[in-house]
Amino acid sequence: MPMPPLPDLASLSLAEIVRLMEEKKLPPVAQWNPTHCGDSEMRIARDGTWFHQGSPIGREAMVRLFSTILRRESDGSYVLVTPVEKLSIEVEDAPFTAVEVKSDGVGQNRSLAFRLNTGEIVVADADHAIEIRRTDEGPRPYLHVRGGMDALIGRAVYYELVNLALEDEAEDAQPGLWSGGTFFSVGLPE
Repeated sequence: MPMPPLPDLASLSLAEIVRLMEEKKLPPVAQWNPTHCGDSEMRIARDGTWFHQGSPIGREAMVRLFSTILRRESDGSYVLVTPVEKLSIEVEDAPFTAVEVKSDGVGQNRSLAFRLNTGEIVVADADHAIEIRRTDEGPRPYLHVRGGMDALIGRAVYYELVNLALEDEAEDAQPGLWSGGTFFSVGLPE
């Protein structure tokens, strides 16, 4: 059965986005604890591309499906898990990429909804924080998704956030944005 097409984030209201998020039920991977069965021979590259045995997975529906059974283990590794098997998967940076953002409201009443490369929608709030991390390649922006897993915020999306922050910025204030009642800096980490 084919997966339904992704909705157009730009055309949705915040209420519609929240409704879609509530309707999307993910498998209870945190409750599944089968023994480790081996290696999936899969890898998620730094740019968010999923590979199997060295070849990109071209079917978007397959990537969307695999992303729903992805879990981060307590040792920091990643696995694909079902009720009966657990397979290792290599993740080069973050398992997801935020590829689109929609801003609704202004100032402290703003909400930021992100679409991930897997089609999932995440609204930034206290449980889904935006964080800028210093890396060897320079600062990189991330959004917490779930269960210790983050999305790298794509460059174009990050520039949108910075532009919104500059529009909102008060003098002497650190550049940042509110979403879901929480303030997030979009400047360089201290």
